[in-house]
Amino acid sequence: MSDRKNEQKNRAAALREAFAARVVVSDGAMGTMLQAQDPTLEDFQQLEGCNEILNVSRPDIVRSVHDAYLAVGTDCIGTNTFNCNFAALGEYDIAHRIFELSEAGARIAREAADASTRNTGQQRWVLGSMGPGTKLPTLGHVDYATLRDAYQQNAEGLLAGGADALIVETTQDLLQTKSSIIGARRALDALGIDVPLVCSVTVETTGTMLLGSEIGAALTALEPLGIDMIGLNCATGPAEMSEHLRHLARHARIPLSCMPNAGLPVLTKDGAHYPLSPSELADAQAEFVRDYGLSLVGGCCGTTPEHLRQVVERVRGLTPSAREPRPEPGASSLYSHVPFRQDTSYLAIGERTNANGSKKFREAMLEGRWDDCVEMARDQIREGA
Repeated sequence: MSDRKNEQKNRAAALREAFAARVVVSDGAMGTMLQAQDPTLEDFQQLEGCNEILNVSRPDIVRSVHDAYLAVGTDCIGTNTFNCNFAALGEYDIAHRIFELSEAGARIAREAADASTRNTGQQRWVLGSMGPGTKLPTLGHVDYATLRDAYQQNAEGLLAGGADALIVETTQDLLQTKSSIIGARRALDALGIDVPLVCSVTVETTGTMLLGSEIGAALTALEPLGIDMIGLNCATGPAEMSEHLRHLARHARIPLSCMPNAGLPVLTKDGAHYPLSPSELADAQAEFVRDYGLSLVGGCCGTTPEHLRQVVERVRGLTPSAREPRPEPGASSLYSHVPFRQDTSYLAIGERTNANGSKKFREAMLEGRWDDCVEMARDQIREGA
C-alpha cells in the first residue's frame, strides 16, 4: 500500500474513533463565503456561478474559506465540490470534468487541513462533499445509472485528492440518494479504500423531503446501503429539525449528524438573510447532542466562521448521549415506512405489480401505461393487500 493511501486509511480510522468517542464539528456554508470574495467572470472561466471552477482557477479563494473555518477550531472541512455531479456540471456543458474538479477541490482542502494539523497539533479531516444536483430521477429527469456512474467519478476524484470521508448531502429524492451512495461505494471498492460514508438528507418545512418522503422512509431505504452515519442538513434551521432527529435517535442503528441553516431565510431588499445568531445555533447544537446523541455537527446555509466558533466552544467536552435505538422492521415506499406488524391473522402482500409475475403489468410498464400499472396496485389494495 502506498504511503499516501496508508495515511488516508489511518486518518479515516481516527475519524471513526472520534465519531464514537466525542462530538466532531464540521464547517459551515461554502457558497456564500466564496461569493463574498466577489470572484470575477474571468475567475469563473465564463461559467458564472460555477463555484467548482474556482478549484482550478482560483484555489487561493477556496483555500481562504477552508482556513477561516479551521482557524475557529472545526475538526472537519467540506470540499468545494457540492456541484461536481452529472446534473449540475452538465448545465455548464462540463460534465466531463467531474473527476478533475472533484480531485482539485479535495486537494485544496487536504492541503489546508494538513497545514492546520501541523500548526496546531489538532487532527483535521476532509469531508468530500457530494451534492444532489438539479435533476430528480424519480421524476424522470435523468436515469439512475447515469447518475450513479457520474457519482462514482465524483467520489473517485475526492478520494484521489485526499478526502477522509464522503458526505452525500442535501438529498431530496431517495432514488438520487441511492445513486450517489452506490456510486460512492463503487468508488471505494474500485480504489480499495475504506473511509466513512455519511448521508445527510434534507427535510423541507412541509415535514418531508422534496418529493414527499418522510424521515422514516429515508432511514429504512438508506441505512441498509452500508452508510456509516445518517443525518439532516439544509432547508431549515435547527428548530424545524428536532422531531426528525428524534425519530432517527429512536430508530437508527448508526451515528447521527445535523447541519442546519442559520434559521429560515428572510427575504430582504439585499437578498436572503438568515436570522439565527451564532449563540442560538451553538445552543441548539449542544441541546441536540444531549437529547439525540449526535456525533457530527456543523452548519449549512447562512452559517459563518463565527457560528462555528461558538458551536466548537459549546460542544467542546460533550460526548454523544447514549442511545438505545429500537429499529422497527419494515419496508419503505417513496413516501413512508411501513412496519412489518400484523394486526390480523395474516399479512397479505400484493404481488401482481411485478414484471416477472404478471404479463399484464409487464406489458403496461413496457408501453408506459403508468395509470394502468397504478390501477393494478389499487385493485390489490382494495382486495386487502
